[in-house]
Amino acid sequence: MSNSTSAFSAKPQPAGVPSPCISVCIMNPNTGLCNGCTRTIDEIGRWGSMHDIEKRAVWRAINERKANELQRSFPDLPSTF
Repeated sequence: MSNSTSAFSAKPQPAGVPSPCISVCIMNPNTGLCNGCTRTIDEIGRWGSMHDIEKRAVWRAINERKANELQRSFPDLPSTF
């Protein structure tokens, strides 16, 4: 076997920022967010054309939304975990 080819080569990793989609695509009319990925319809629609920096900003927004929802659901939890 040559040095340039290996029978155990690593799988190629996808480039860029991964999508938050978990294939539970139901928009919540009360929040305007997807029940699966917690994105807005605009964020979902633009995801494919966003630059990585924009995608990372969406991920930060998702994390903030989830933290806020936890805080609303469980007000006695500390605000940082």
